[in-house]
Amino acid sequence: NPLRYSIIMTNKMIIRLSVSAWGVAIVLVGILLGLTIRLSRCRSTILNPSCDNASLFKLSCESVFINNMYGLTFTIVLFISSIGSIALTYMKIAAECFISKNKAMNSKALKTCSTHLTVYLIMLISGSIIIILHRFPHYSDYRKVAALLFHIIPRS
Repeated sequence: NPLRYSIIMTNKMIIRLSVSAWGVAIVLVGILLGLTIRLSRCRSTILNPSCDNASLFKLSCESVFINNMYGLTFTIVLFISSIGSIALTYMKIAAECFISKNKAMNSKALKTCSTHLTVYLIMLISGSIIIILHRFPHYSDYRKVAALLFHIIPRS
């Protein structure tokens, strides 16, 4: 019942979901931060418009294999769970709209979902490009453009 928001999303449910999301994020990012802090630095210039984790790895002269493996695993799990939950939600909304012949509700759902999906796809594509291009140092200018797109376009 994805279109019955006010009935399902009570204050208790919002608090439960928020605490869960923040808790998981704090644990996963805390591990990533712990892995990054342990590295010694032999460089001091970050070549990205923002200070992301992969840029911090490049400041170290030590092996960052564990950091890269954790970061890639973290990214893959996050992408798959994010894409999966959004796909499932949109399929439920589409099924509800298909079953319901209410034109006003279908129009509202289409407008809301299309704008959300557009912004999500822009962020997903530019975020993926940033992650992929970190592996290819000679494309650092493209990575900078993708990082700017990630932050500027969704706010427009």
